[in-house]
Amino acid sequence: MKSEKIKESCGIIGVWGHPEASEMAYLGLYALQHRGQEGAGIVSSDGSKVYVHLGRGLVNDVFSSAETIGKLKGNIAIGHNRYSTTGSDSENNVQPILVNSKEGPLALGHNGNLVNSRELKDRLQSEGSIFQSATDSEIIVHLIARSKKKSIVDRIKDALMKVKGAYSLVILTRDQIIAARDPYGFRPLSLGALGEGSYVVVSETCAMDLLGAHYIRDIEPGELIVIDKRGIESERIKSSNQKAHCIFEFIYFSRPDSRIFGEYVDKTRRKLGKRLAEEHPADADIVISVPDSSNTAALGYAQTAKIPYELGLIRNHYIGRTFIQPQQTIRHFNVKLKFNTVGGVLKGKKVVVVEDSIVRGTTLKILTQLIRKAGAEEVHIRVSSPPIRYPCFYGMDFPTKKELIASSMSVERIREHLQVDSLGYLSLDGLRSAVPKKGEGYCTACFDGNYPVPIKNMSTKIQNEEIVQEIV
Repeated sequence: MKSEKIKESCGIIGVWGHPEASEMAYLGLYALQHRGQEGAGIVSSDGSKVYVHLGRGLVNDVFSSAETIGKLKGNIAIGHNRYSTTGSDSENNVQPILVNSKEGPLALGHNGNLVNSRELKDRLQSEGSIFQSATDSEIIVHLIARSKKKSIVDRIKDALMKVKGAYSLVILTRDQIIAARDPYGFRPLSLGALGEGSYVVVSETCAMDLLGAHYIRDIEPGELIVIDKRGIESERIKSSNQKAHCIFEFIYFSRPDSRIFGEYVDKTRRKLGKRLAEEHPADADIVISVPDSSNTAALGYAQTAKIPYELGLIRNHYIGRTFIQPQQTIRHFNVKLKFNTVGGVLKGKKVVVVEDSIVRGTTLKILTQLIRKAGAEEVHIRVSSPPIRYPCFYGMDFPTKKELIASSMSVERIREHLQVDSLGYLSLDGLRSAVPKKGEGYCTACFDGNYPVPIKNMSTKIQNEEIVQEIV
């Protein structure tokens, strides 16, 4: 999935009880870099004072020296990787958010999106709250600050009872890490051990692997855990009989080496490719992927179809936040900057191109042209997810419905638009059969329009997202 598609869900990490907590958070953010590339931040505490460093850019851009990390003292830290929506690329929106509460400093990192953010923000502003950012994450902070409950944990629980939508949170106080997950469990969040009395909370387990942490368990939907000198305490925020894990975490968001929602992503993604090959076989010579998120599904497709898997597209992994545009006009410059064809692999071949999803279709159309230019005789597109026909309100930056190519075009029309020889999408039943628990307990709203948390006014919600809000 590329830049013309959805933007990544953010990454969060919390570390408690480690003498190099900030270094651990920094390394964890590296492992979670794929979830957000517009900004990064770390807040740490030594038990009496809180330290913060954040900025726009990749983790290595923001934390460019050992001296920077060294200033983040203490054995407690939380970190956040952020990906903004259009128009909200501002340092004011970089997390973790740090404020002074009734009981002292409080920092918060959020992955998800609230569906009642506009309603809550209007009410809070009418009551005198002043917002410093355009994030719905700040709404949670204001709700915590205004709660009448006595303890910080009770105030957090009180605040979370008022919000609706998707949230996985890490919260830092002077001497605690608090983590929470919404009752539907939209976004993954896992708990691990770094050593005796030292713990880590992360969006994905691939960060634990880098840190040498031991996976303990997933934080349950609707659960809040407190980590402090007493150990780990678990509390229930609120329960829901319905679970709605984001199925796109398996399709695209998460790294193949991560374990989410009780299963390894690689295993599930191979199943997606297998089912895709069963549903949409092709008379072809080779199978290639659109790297990197489609690699594993392409392997599954090739193995099932008994067609050789080849590297027909090479991705440039060294593109930072910005690059200098050349003075001369180079057609399709942005796409060619990221991908290049391997002519010796593609020339004279009938090619199956496996892609994880299609949103607008802009990048894929250009890639198809490049593959044909490299000498491919036929191009057959296979997509390891169903057509995306509806916007997401729970943490994926899908465009409005009118910008989703599948919302207004049939599969055949999309095939003609892409100028390919054939096009096949994985069915929704095929998708459900490939994920754990036979697809029960997942959010598939972007495919079928069945929103697990109701959106009162979708058109208003879309306008609010475009004007004042970001997906984090």
